Amino acid sequence: MKTPQSNGRGAVALAFVLFSVLLGSVLAPAVAAAQPAPPPGQNYSIATDITFAPFEFQDESGKLVGIDMDLLAAIAKDQGFGYDVSPVGFDAALQGVTGGQFNGMIAGMSITDARKATFDFSEPYFDSGVQMGVLDSNESVTSYEDLRGKTVAVKNGTEGATFAESIKEQYGFSTRYFADSSSMFDEVRTGNSAAVFEDYPVLAYGIKQGNGFKTVTEKEPGASYGFAVAKGQNAQLLEEFNAGLANLRASGEYDQILDTYLNSAASTDDNSILGLIKSTWKLLLEGLWLTILLTAISIAIALVLGAIFGLFRVSTNIVLRGIGTTYVDVFRGTPLLVQAFFIYFGIPAALDFQMSAFTAGVITLSLNAGAYMAEIVRGGILAVDKGQMEASRSLGISYLKSMRKVVMPQAVRTMIPSYINQFVITLKDTSILSVIGLAELTQTGRIIIARNFQSFNMWLIIGVMYFIIIMALTKLSNRIEKRINK
Repeated sequence: MKTPQSNGRGAVALAFVLFSVLLGSVLAPAVAAAQPAPPPGQNYSIATDITFAPFEFQDESGKLVGIDMDLLAAIAKDQGFGYDVSPVGFDAALQGVTGGQFNGMIAGMSITDARKATFDFSEPYFDSGVQMGVLDSNESVTSYEDLRGKTVAVKNGTEGATFAESIKEQYGFSTRYFADSSSMFDEVRTGNSAAVFEDYPVLAYGIKQGNGFKTVTEKEPGASYGFAVAKGQNAQLLEEFNAGLANLRASGEYDQILDTYLNSAASTDDNSILGLIKSTWKLLLEGLWLTILLTAISIAIALVLGAIFGLFRVSTNIVLRGIGTTYVDVFRGTPLLVQAFFIYFGIPAALDFQMSAFTAGVITLSLNAGAYMAEIVRGGILAVDKGQMEASRSLGISYLKSMRKVVMPQAVRTMIPSYINQFVITLKDTSILSVIGLAELTQTGRIIIARNFQSFNMWLIIGVMYFIIIMALTKLSNRIEKRINK
C-alpha cells in the first residue's frame, strides 16, 4: 500500500519532468547562441547606448542612427566586416563587453586612464567638450558661481559628469546622476536641479529639437571618444576600426557624417500628443507586443514553477520544504534588477556562453514571478480546512487523489484573485528589463524621448497604453473568476 509520502514523491517527480521540458524550451535559444564566436573580420557583436543623440538614437522608422552608428557602418563597409548592434544602454554595454557578451562597444565613450585599465581603445574618433545648460526661462544662473548651494544633473559615465565632479567643491554645488539624457533634462524641468553639464554636441542637438534649454557657458575642453574592446581581446577588430577611421578621414566621409548631425536644422516635427501618436504608433505597438509576449511566456512558466515549489512548501518532506523555502526566499529577497543583471551578464560570463536578452528576460521574470506564485499556492492550500483532507483520507481516497479532487479545487478559487494580481505585476515588471536592452513599451518610450525630448507627452501616451491593457486584463480575469465561482 502506498503512503502519502510516496504519493508526494511521485507528484514531485512528475512535476520535475514537466519543469525540465519547459525550462529546456526556454533555454534553447541561449544554447543555440552559445556557439563559438566567428573568426575575427567576419561578424562582430557591438554594444551601444540608445539614448545619446546625436551619437546613437532611433529615427521615426525605428532605425538606429547617429554619428556612432554611421561611422561604424562606414568603417565596416570599408574594412569588409559584418556586425550586429545591441542597444543595451551605456552601463549594460560596459558590463557586456567586459563579461564577453559583446566584442566591442561604441557609445560616445570617453577615453580615460581609469577605463584604459579595463578596455583597449581605438584612436579617438571625436573630440568632445562640456557645456552647462539651463532652462530658457532661467535668468539667475549664468555662470558656475551662480550654482552655489544648488544641485546639478549629470549622466552616468559622461565627460559632463567628470567635469562637474572636478569643480563642484570649488563652486559649492552637488551632483545628481541619471542613466540617460532625457531624465537628466527632466530633472531640471522639475526644478529639483538648476543646470546640466553635458557633452556639447548632445546639448546642442537637444536644443535644436526644442528641449527648452540654452547654453550659458563656453565649451570646456573634454576627453575624446573611442571605440572600446575588452582589455587584451579582439585586437583585430580594433585594428580594423582604426584603419577604417583613417580612410574615412582621408576621403572626407568622416566630415560628412558629422555635418549630418551637428549642423542639421532645428526640428519642425509635430510634437503634440496627436502628432506623436501619428509618428510613433508603429514603434509603440512593437514595444507593447514585446511587453505582452514577455508577460505571457513568463507567467505560463511561473505557473508551473509556482505549483511545483508551492507544493514543496507544504510538503511533509523536510528536504523538499527546504528547497521550496530557499527558492522563494532568494527570488523574493533580491531585487528584480539584480536578478536580470546576474542572469544576463553574470551566468554567461561565469559559464562562458552567450544568452540572448529575450531569453534572459523570460528566465528572470519566470523565476521571480514563480516565487510569488509559490506563496500563492501555499496560501491557497493552507486556506482549505484540514478537515477536508482528513475526511477524504478517512474514506480511503489516496493522498494525490484527495489533493487533486478535494483540496486543489477549493484552493484554486482562493488563489485566482492573487494570480490575477501577479499577472498585472509581472506585466509592469517587464519595464525593468530595459536595462538589458529589451525594447518593451517603457524602453520604447525612452528611445522616442531621446530623439524628440517630449517626455511629458510621451509618458502620458505610454501611461494610457498601460492603463488600457491592464484594465482589459482585469475585466477579463473578473469574468473568469465569476464563472469559476458559479
